[in-house]
Amino acid sequence: MSLPRGRGIAAAFGLALFFAGRAASAQSPSAGPADPLAFAHVKDFDSFRASSGNPDPASNFDFQRMMPGETITLADLKGPGVITHVWLTIAASEFGWPRLLRLRAYYDGSDEPSVDSPVGDFFGVGHGYERPVNSMMVRDGSQGRARNSYWPMPFAKSCRITLTNEGRRYVEHVYDHVDWQKLAALPAGTLYFHARYRQALPAPADGKPYVLLNVQGRGFYAGTVFSVLQPEAGWFGEGDDRFFIDGRAAPSIEGTGSEDYFNDAWGLHVEEGPYFGVPVAEGTGLGTRMTAYRWHVVDPIAFRTSLRFEIEHKGWTYNADGSIKAAFGERTDLYSSVSFWYQEGIARGLPAIPYGSARLPQGNATQIEAEERITGAKAQKGQASVSKDLFWSKDVLLFEAEGAGATLEIPFDVDQGGDYELSTQIAQGSDYGIYRVLLDGKPAVAPVLEHEPGADVRPQTSFDGYFYETSVGLEYPIGWPRLSTGRHTVTFVCLGKNAASSGYTLGVDNLILARTGEEGWGRARQVRPPRVPSDVPGLASALSDSDPVVRGLAARSLRDRGATARTAVDALAARLTDGEWTVRMAAAEALRAIGSGAAAAVPALSAALGRVAEPPHVLRACAEALGAIGPPASPAAPRLRELAARRITYVGGVLELSPEWAARQALERIEKRP
Repeated sequence: MSLPRGRGIAAAFGLALFFAGRAASAQSPSAGPADPLAFAHVKDFDSFRASSGNPDPASNFDFQRMMPGETITLADLKGPGVITHVWLTIAASEFGWPRLLRLRAYYDGSDEPSVDSPVGDFFGVGHGYERPVNSMMVRDGSQGRARNSYWPMPFAKSCRITLTNEGRRYVEHVYDHVDWQKLAALPAGTLYFHARYRQALPAPADGKPYVLLNVQGRGFYAGTVFSVLQPEAGWFGEGDDRFFIDGRAAPSIEGTGSEDYFNDAWGLHVEEGPYFGVPVAEGTGLGTRMTAYRWHVVDPIAFRTSLRFEIEHKGWTYNADGSIKAAFGERTDLYSSVSFWYQEGIARGLPAIPYGSARLPQGNATQIEAEERITGAKAQKGQASVSKDLFWSKDVLLFEAEGAGATLEIPFDVDQGGDYELSTQIAQGSDYGIYRVLLDGKPAVAPVLEHEPGADVRPQTSFDGYFYETSVGLEYPIGWPRLSTGRHTVTFVCLGKNAASSGYTLGVDNLILARTGEEGWGRARQVRPPRVPSDVPGLASALSDSDPVVRGLAARSLRDRGATARTAVDALAARLTDGEWTVRMAAAEALRAIGSGAAAAVPALSAALGRVAEPPHVLRACAEALGAIGPPASPAAPRLRELAARRITYVGGVLELSPEWAARQALERIEKRP
């Protein structure tokens, strides 16, 4: 659609409308000082919130969960209106999950998303990291775990916001708020908010620039989040930013260097600010990462027919012997970005964004769970054990060290020799120590090349695990080694502790192994989204697919069909012994939705309740399915009584999600007790 042109949000960027009250909506930044009483004016709108909150006031089940491949709805709003604030906090255990979860917003019933971005990048931080951000438009608190967006998102008819899990692991908790105002009408000239992710692994060579946005229409550019991973040492940021407006052959805006566009100088450094900042800056060595943001709040870039925003892909390069090759040469850096802009109607024809793991920093990653390597781990001067659910669904290999000199060695295997990036994610806490990391008994420090004066050289040789509260997810780069096929080891060596720490503990969540170079980056182009049929017979057949994500999605789709999926009961019952617990859970939830028509699955559900070490989510789903079947599930009553008598073990503080609670509820329904 195309809305009438005018002032309103188009002329004043809309910030006065939403931050200072409707009365200031027509005032341009160039029209003089704002009305000091604007905020005190009567607000002529109705305030609402869409959230993950449970409508049951006696329940604390205030979150959503996501199967791999599943899409959930965060908000489905009817306009006219404007979203003024989006808040998210998520607990997930998959490496790089902020890059794997995909946020989309659709206006006015369009099938084309106007917002399409990984969660992390939309909220100002790339690479799948969680980092603090403190700016005018985005604020990420609690070490980056509390994400807030204040971009005004107006819509005339409707707005639907979705979140898709494009990873391969279950997401335990998604908490969200979408605050919005329902209006009588949008002001004339209101533009729609857009945000779009792009990447290039690596950025184009042969002098071609990296294109952040190429869009048709009328509007203005509002902001950038830009991330870089350096597959070679040196400095990537000599490329100039260029804005080509309304089809002009020459750029209307041309900069003087990458760090200059982000309003920094002589490199990029971790800092924060209302209009620009750098949440991630790891230096200039091999494998270092950077993310910067730039909000064009006071300097929006207007366009009438089109806008092309690009940045040169140039920097310092080196010869094999370490000597300088060029100060303005083509590099192999990995680029990714999100562009933020407003325009009339809905932007169409933009490039599709890569799916799931193709968006990871290297386009591939193998997550090696440290706790699963405990049988081969070797501990000296300390005790190693597994800590289950140390932090919101994250299990870690815990090493209670006696002091400096204590070591923990963890083995891992490489299936195919080659060049790799090796990193680890670790826990932090008030009794944690300081550690260095060895690869196969030797330091694995990335080479750092000195270049221009003032080079940002900061080799990382240790990490401090101390933090005032327990948390899991601190990334530590071990190195970029060439690894042979076979067994290797990572050794954590205790160097001591922070003066504030009460101990020398180490918590290792995982090791992350990613192929580097063209062989590794090429995998990003091979990732395809899972496909499932739309009819019940096809879904029943898909329950036997070789891909567990497809099997789980098929079970989820059958659940959504309720009683009409009763012909798939036998296929669903067979999945209760699936090798993936998420598929077993999804199958049980589908049987619950079928209800009394799933009576044939009672023996399989009862058997699942009796299995040793079955995850609580599966037990809960099976108990709920038996309760939904009702009296025909009475043969399973003894197993339900055994489960109901257990001690509450569910981690997460939500009693009504525990399998014990579900078993008691099921018995009441089966025995028809009031």
